[in-house]
Order: sequence, then structure tokens, then C-alpha cells
Amino acid sequence: MTENPHLDTTAITAGRRGARGLSADIATSTVWSSEGLDATHDEIVRGRRGKAYSRYTNPTVRQFEEAIAELEGADDALAFGSGMGAIATVVFALCSPGDHIVAQQQLYGGTLALLAGPARRMGIDVTFVDATVPGAFATAAKKPRTMLVIAETPANPALALADLDEVGSIGGPFTLVDSTFATPMCQQPLRHGVNISLHSATKAIGGHNDALIGVIAGETDIIDAVWAHSVLHGAAASPYDAHNALRGVRTLAVRQERQCSTAHSLAEWFSSQDACTAVHYPGLASHPQHELAARQMTAFGSMLAVELPGGPEACTRFLQAVELARPATSLGGPETLVCHPASSTHHGLDPESLSASAAAEGLLRISVGLENPGDLIADFERALTKSRS
Repeated sequence: MTENPHLDTTAITAGRRGARGLSADIATSTVWSSEGLDATHDEIVRGRRGKAYSRYTNPTVRQFEEAIAELEGADDALAFGSGMGAIATVVFALCSPGDHIVAQQQLYGGTLALLAGPARRMGIDVTFVDATVPGAFATAAKKPRTMLVIAETPANPALALADLDEVGSIGGPFTLVDSTFATPMCQQPLRHGVNISLHSATKAIGGHNDALIGVIAGETDIIDAVWAHSVLHGAAASPYDAHNALRGVRTLAVRQERQCSTAHSLAEWFSSQDACTAVHYPGLASHPQHELAARQMTAFGSMLAVELPGGPEACTRFLQAVELARPATSLGGPETLVCHPASSTHHGLDPESLSASAAAEGLLRISVGLENPGDLIADFERALTKSRS
């Protein structure tokens, strides 16, 4: 094997564990027999490195975890039944009543709801900060009981960035970055000193809208500690979803290259349209954090957001008019998807939280797929015209 291969090569070779088969086997068994009492005990004690029960570990899931660990440059990785299963397990594995979490206010709506609801109800104090303000994380993390700092970059839905070097340099609490929008192909938080990189691998990593799975990557000691809680929390990944996500890993590099390129072209095109009041894409020179994006990202991602002056009514007309792009709430698949976060992914937040998350009433989030860029522009041009009717 070539020493220090490029990431696109690693995406093809990672997680094979010496298997001769070019497609991962799907290990469907939930339990394995043993030679007897002592042997069963030994397998249980070995935990996720044993072979006893699929909630502890599964061979197919393990191959996916190993592939993500290689892509992230991590010691190890741990998969879950969803991205929310991942973030919830980390929070309750590392934090106890009386502990403190610092999280940015620009977050996926489900994460915001978890931190503002169940976490606080269980006695965990949460402070939300503006990730775009230099030093905001470090300043808020000075409480004696601060156990966890949570960032998401680029953030859902308006692509705000958190400074990975700043987050990684915070001493004391564990640091976690949700890197779903970027994927390992566009940024690698662990290389900036961050403890845990998290993905909803349902999205671009799986890449085909047929795998529901989450994953974290980091140092062995941290992953093992979270695993110990995960077997009690029960958010285990399905071997079927792990198989599909591992298949997605193989084409992640080429998909991201095309999707990032198209997203950049679309962002430039939307920026030239009078029907848009704002375009959010870190690859644009006009993005207020473009220099930061260029410093910590190798590509600018396949997500963008646009704001329409007519608010929800204009967004409704836009979504009714698209024919090639599809109205849907997920992201990262081969189809271009458009959603209205204020009424979907961030629905249920109170007005203050909704405003702080940047999910404006006139904002549309676009997940760019693999269609021809010219065809997408034609589709969006027609939709913009309809949005002004």
C-alpha cells in the first residue's frame, strides 16, 4: 500500500480488514454461539472487540467504523442508528447532572431541541454562543463544570462557520464538531485538535438516501467510553445501513468533487439574481467567513442557502415551481433537494431560538446533487420567477 495515500484512495481501500470480497458481507445475526459459559463470559468482557451480541458490535458495522476512522485520521470510530443517536449518546455518556455544555446557537434543529429540552431537564446546564464571534466558545467554556463543547461547521441551515483551531485549542472539556455538511473530504476536525468528529452518515457519506446511520471518530479512550454508554443507550447501527453507508464511502470523493463544484456554480448564479436577497455559501468571496473557510476546508461543500424577499409565501411558490430539484428535508444524496428549514428541520423552535439559528422565514436550504448544473440553473430560474408572482 502507498504510504500516506490521498483521501480519494483511502475511500476505496478503507475498512476492508483484509477481506477478499470487494463488497462487504452483511452480518445479519444478532447473536453468536460460544463453546460454553467461560467462553461466553470472555466474549462479553471483550465488549466491542468480542463476538457475543450485535448491540455490542457487528462485523459489518465494524467495517464501516474502521473506514470512517481511516478517512478522519482517527484511532477509532463508533456507529449509531442515526446522527441524533450519535449526538444524544455522546451528550449523556460524557455529561452528568450539574455539568455544563457550551454549544453554538447555529445548529441542526434536532440538536438544538435535544440540548434545550432533555439535556436541561436532566440537570445539564447549556450555554449557547454565536460561533461566528471569535473567542465565544473559549469564554463560555470557563465554568468549572464545563464538560463538552459542541460546534457544527458549516452549520445547518445558513452555513455559518466555527473556527476549528479555536475549538480544538480549548483545554479541559471534551470538544465535538458536527462535520456532516463538510464530510471528511472537505475538512477533518481532529487534525485541528478537536476530540470528536461527528457525522449524520445518513447524508453525504451514505449518499444514496437509503442508509440511516450516525458515526463519531476520535481517540480510542474517548470512543471506548462512549461505547460503554452506547450499549445501554441502545442506538445501535443496523448492519444493512452500515453496508449501504460503506458502499457510499467508496464513491464519496467523486460525488463530493462534482457536488461541490456544482454548488459553487449555483451560489455564483444565485448571487447574480435580483430575486435573492442573500446567498450563503462559504466558497463565495462575499461570504463573511470565506477566509476561514479557505483555511480549514479543502473544498467548500455541496450545501448552500438562499433568502427570498417574499418570506414563506415566496418560498412556497418556489418549492411548488421546481421540477428537477425536489422538496425534501434531507441532504447529501444524488438528487438536488430544497427545504424550508423554518417549517421543517427547525420547526418547533421558539422564535428566539429560530432567529439565533439563522433559519430565517425566507431562507431555503439547497443540497446540491449530481444533475447537470445547466439543468439545475434552468429549473431554479423558473422557480425564482414564480416566487415573485
